[in-house]
Formats: sequence, C-alpha cells, structure tokens
Amino acid sequence: MTSSRPIRIIWPVVPILLALLVTTLLIVAAGGDPLVALSAMIEGSFGSGDRILTTLAFWVPLLLCSTGLLITFTSGLWNIGVEGQMIMGAVGATWVSLTFAHPNPAIPNWLILIGEMLAAMVMGALWASLNAVLKTRGGVHEIFGGVALNSLATIFLNYMISGPWEPPRGGTFTSTVPFTPNALLPLFGTSRFSPLSLIFAVLALVAVTFTLRRTFWGLRLKALGKNLQSAFIMGISSEREAILGMMVCGALAGVAGMVRTVSWFDSLRQGISGGIGFLAVLIVLLAGSRPVWTFMIALLFSGLLSGGTIVQLRTQLHSDLSGVLQGLLVLFVLLFGDFGRVFRKRSAPETPTAETAAEEGT
Repeated sequence: MTSSRPIRIIWPVVPILLALLVTTLLIVAAGGDPLVALSAMIEGSFGSGDRILTTLAFWVPLLLCSTGLLITFTSGLWNIGVEGQMIMGAVGATWVSLTFAHPNPAIPNWLILIGEMLAAMVMGALWASLNAVLKTRGGVHEIFGGVALNSLATIFLNYMISGPWEPPRGGTFTSTVPFTPNALLPLFGTSRFSPLSLIFAVLALVAVTFTLRRTFWGLRLKALGKNLQSAFIMGISSEREAILGMMVCGALAGVAGMVRTVSWFDSLRQGISGGIGFLAVLIVLLAGSRPVWTFMIALLFSGLLSGGTIVQLRTQLHSDLSGVLQGLLVLFVLLFGDFGRVFRKRSAPETPTAETAAEEGT
C-alpha cells in the first residue's frame, strides 16, 4: 500500500529507538544519568579529531564486511562465515608482506599493497566458496558450514603465528613480526585510519549497490532470494549464483581482514577479526539489506564501540554498555525488524457452511 511506504522506509530506525529506550531505563535503574551516558558516548566517538579517526578506522572493515553481506543476504544466504573469511584475507595479506616486503624493503609500497589486496581477496573468496560448495553439493546449511569454517580459520591463524610465522626469540607468539613500512597502508597522521581504505570501502558499496539494482546479475540474486522455485523456472542456477555471491562477499571480507592487519595493526595477530564479521551480520539485518542504511548503521555501531571507555569513566557504568545495546538491538530486530511480518494482515477464519459441515460429518 502507498500509505505504508514511508513507514516501511524508516522502519529500520524502530528497533534502534526501542533498544535506546530500554538501555535508558537500565541506566536509570543502575543509578546513572542517561544524558551523561549519551554525551559521553558521543564524546568518546566523535569528541575530538583523534577519536573521530579511531571511529573511522573501525568503520572501514565493518563497512566492507557489511557491503559483502548485502550480496549474500539478497540471494537468501546467511553468510555467518564472514568472520573466517576476514581471517583468511588477513593471512593472505601477511603472506605477501612476509614473503616479498620483509626481505625486500625497497619494493615500492603501492606494489606490495596491490599484492596484499589481491591475496586477501583470493583467500577470502576461496574460503567463502568452501561454504557455498558445502551447501550446494553437500546439503550443509550455510550457517553450520560458516560456523565450522570460522573455527578452522582461527585454528589455522594460530598455527601460522606459532609455527611457520613464529617471531624470533624474544618475540610474542600472539603475533608475527612487525611488517616493514612498505607493507603498511598510509595512515592519517599518527592515527590508525587510512583514507585510502575508506575510499575503497565506499567505492565497493557504490559498486555493490549498482550491481544489485541495475544489473541482470543483481536481478538474478533477488529472484533467488525471493523464491527458489520461481528462480529455477526462470533458468537461474542456484548453485552458480550461490557460489559466486559467496565468493564476492568473501573477497570483500578478505580486504577487511587486510585493512585490519596493515593499518589498525602492523602484524598478523590473534583475534585479528575482532568480531567484526558477526557485527556486520547484525548491521545488514538492521538495515534490511538497504545500502544507505547499511552505510549509516555501520558508522553508528563504530561510534558505539569507540565510546564505551569514556562512558565508563564519566558514569562509572561498565564499558560493556555498548555491548548491552548491541544485544538489545539483536532482540528487537528479531522481534520487530521485518515490517511485512509485523503488519501482515491475518486472514479471518472461514465460517463453515452447511455443505462443509455435512462433508466433515461424513
């Protein structure tokens, strides 16, 4: 209905407002001041130039993962394995750094970065394709396959750090040796933010948005996600599209892992993904797979995570307040996130006629 269209457009804000309302009530119940907590959260995220840059640095890989998930969610696939794809992308970028840049610090920075990005994309895409093949050929649901592959990626990461890429004596087993300067993304001042990575993330979002809305492949993905039987009748190969969509998402997640490795950190470390992949799933759910909302909600979540420490200092509340807010967002998205389900008209039960009653009696 035309009258419901404006409500449908702004509906993704509803779970956010409900989560903020419940969080406010919890702060009051704990003896805190909600306005102080809110101002501290904003100040911790955007209160100074350094804090803005920190928020942006976390936002870039989050936006890259969320952009990739727009493709798989559109095709009806729950790519929970994006966390592992990030890890494998970081591993691919590290291989290029340690193999080429470390022994040859004179190699131009741009050449090493291109190599790292390509390796990260390939590793992320290949790891995602395993999940797609498990689903299309093995009948394994992508959620279960993704969780398993996440664990395997973490195990592989720990093995590489403590085995082949173990730092020399006196180092730490939780990370590789620091990368040489020619293997790192150029940063803005002394921050962890790379403007180059933000440009790539925004370009990726624009490209994915155009692909989903203006190309035949995007139409095929939508048909696959809406109705599998109809897509089959149209001649759309669910296996091919599922594998390709997963691989594109995995490639972007791999770049996110590379960005974390060569800008936020300067080495491959345990926990390199930082839960960003799981957070991206929540963001795309909140956004209803809308690119513009994905862009803004990813920035909102980056700010929530950046401002948690300042909230603790100002209000004496735990810094995990942002985690509570995220949990409430998950709950309210599951309850109220689907506009169509919330406002679906229930069909009235049919009144039995004399004929149907006679048929039931016989």
